[in-house]
Amino acid sequence: MASAAPQSTLSFPRETFAKLSPHPYLLAHLQPNSTSSTPTRANGRTASQFRTPHINNGSLTHAEGSAVVRIGDTTVVCGIRAEILLANNVAGYRVDKSTTAPSSKAGYNEAKELDLLVPNIELATGCSPAFMPGQPPSTLAQSLSTRIYSLLHSSGLVDGEDLRIWYQPPDLSDRDRMDEDDEEDAPEPVVKAFWTLYIDILFISLDGNPFDAAWAAVISALKNVRLPKAYWDADREMILCEDSVAQSKKLQLRGLPIAVTSLVFKAKEQKQAKDHRYWILVDPDTFEEGLCEESVTVVIDCGSGKTKMLGISKAGGTTIGALEIKGIVSLAERRWAELSDLFNS
Repeated sequence: MASAAPQSTLSFPRETFAKLSPHPYLLAHLQPNSTSSTPTRANGRTASQFRTPHINNGSLTHAEGSAVVRIGDTTVVCGIRAEILLANNVAGYRVDKSTTAPSSKAGYNEAKELDLLVPNIELATGCSPAFMPGQPPSTLAQSLSTRIYSLLHSSGLVDGEDLRIWYQPPDLSDRDRMDEDDEEDAPEPVVKAFWTLYIDILFISLDGNPFDAAWAAVISALKNVRLPKAYWDADREMILCEDSVAQSKKLQLRGLPIAVTSLVFKAKEQKQAKDHRYWILVDPDTFEEGLCEESVTVVIDCGSGKTKMLGISKAGGTTIGALEIKGIVSLAERRWAELSDLFNS
């Protein structure tokens, strides 16, 4: 009598397990049963490993500055358009001696007060299954725009002097007869207009960590900006621009701030569990974002030879403390060195 054939083992692809039981799936990677196995995330990276960044500048010929940034499967295009805002069109702005020099008011931010930096984020249809065509701007897009706007001004990245268009009135006095008192009354330069930078950010594909990618694209595009030489034509009473690229100027950015986001993945608590295991995952992807509730973003600048903390944003949970923040800052310093080489190349 022939023996019965053994039943085949029921198996599913890895993608199916990830969809059916995402939390145990990631936990099994971070906490393997075998001691010989190396703890990794589901994407193969270690908890402290970043995705490889790729940056391409000057891709948009119709913009004053542009950049394409790809971090893993997250790809962002940033284009910066410059428009001229006449000082006469600014309500309450006085073109006189009190405003021609940099403002003496403590904490006055001209770029913010006059809205000279205008970021806008769009999550294109097809960048992620979560975004369907014909829908209004998502909450994510609005929150990212607000965070980019806030960081642009809090970091003081763009020097307001680079956005001013000056005019030196001609000196019509007789220089041969001028004494020292007359020299003090010589005409001073006045501000006739400002450059307004419209920073448009478009996500082509989104696989987690949108803020870090969007901010990197903004930094790279700003470093690529070239503003044409603009001057006030007194005869025509209008602003004119030179066509020569050689006479254009680049922005003098104040530092190089880099944003690094991390998430906290926690093992599900059991009734008799004595220790609650958790992992801090840097540069998370979309799969990991859906399993973590606590996040922290640090913004640092190491350009002066020492680490300068520009901001910390934390949301959800109570796991991350001072010790964990210190470790994240150390990882951010390593990320800063990697990205600064790409920005400056």
